[in-house]
Amino acid sequence: MQSTVECFTAMGLDRETGAPAFGGRARPGAWVHVACALAIAGVLAGCAKAPPPAPTEVTLASADAVPSSPTDPAWQSAPEFVAPLILQDLVEPRLMKPSTAEVRVRAMHGGGRAAFRIEWADATKDDLADPARFVDACAVQVPAKREATVPAPQMGEAGRGVEITFWTAGWQAMVDGRGDTLKDIYPNSQIDHYPFEAPSLAKGSPEQKEMEARYSPARTLGNTLGGPRTVPVQDLVAEGPGSMTPAKATISTGKGQRTATGWAVVIARPLPDGLTAHDKTQVAFAVWEGSTSEVGSRKMRTGWIPLAMQKAVQ
Repeated sequence: MQSTVECFTAMGLDRETGAPAFGGRARPGAWVHVACALAIAGVLAGCAKAPPPAPTEVTLASADAVPSSPTDPAWQSAPEFVAPLILQDLVEPRLMKPSTAEVRVRAMHGGGRAAFRIEWADATKDDLADPARFVDACAVQVPAKREATVPAPQMGEAGRGVEITFWTAGWQAMVDGRGDTLKDIYPNSQIDHYPFEAPSLAKGSPEQKEMEARYSPARTLGNTLGGPRTVPVQDLVAEGPGSMTPAKATISTGKGQRTATGWAVVIARPLPDGLTAHDKTQVAFAVWEGSTSEVGSRKMRTGWIPLAMQKAVQ
């Protein structure tokens, strides 16, 4: 279809006024054609659909079972919520320089569990912690119990706790098969000798195990945060900054994968307290970018976001 300007030119009319062009004369019936062209243009403009409004809450789409992989096609049936991230500049150690701009969240529920697919841009893959070297990570936070008002989004407050599920790329690398020995982590290292590997100690003997424990004090005391790991997530509880402790047990699951532009991570956990098809709650997210030395409180985060649940499919 010709544009209005092209129609005016073809009929010998001035482009701005619609009158006969200077030195010319409109052809018979020109004004009728102009009126028709303008009417058609108006109809077409009226038919153009306005873009749908951006979601104002994270909605858990209904499913028989929540997907465990970030590449599962089922995620496409869940609406996407784009959450801008803000600086954590309230408590030490503060983050004063923006890094990650936003996270894109899809959510589903089924079988009494809620799953969140969290995707963000990150040009570097950081999955090995070292001195002054940190790993990529993300977390989901919900109120520990549903109340009329929510606790502070900065990890809750005294007497009003939050539940957090934390994922790291380092734990994911272990779950995906990276070994837990020094040689696995640093393939180019050369190990001269460990006392617990001495030929005089029979492998697997009580003496050998006792000697080995001396070189793994954290693990001997039951601290497995450094590995080995069977799941790449940890369930935590907190009642304010600096109060975070492990939950009694980690019952959440997770899986993260690199994408062409960054990370996509699924975190699946029990449904938040009090969340039903008729009652909403809140959710918050956080991202750590290892390449910019983000660790602990130094992170990008959201405030509370309304969390709603679709009714089950009949």
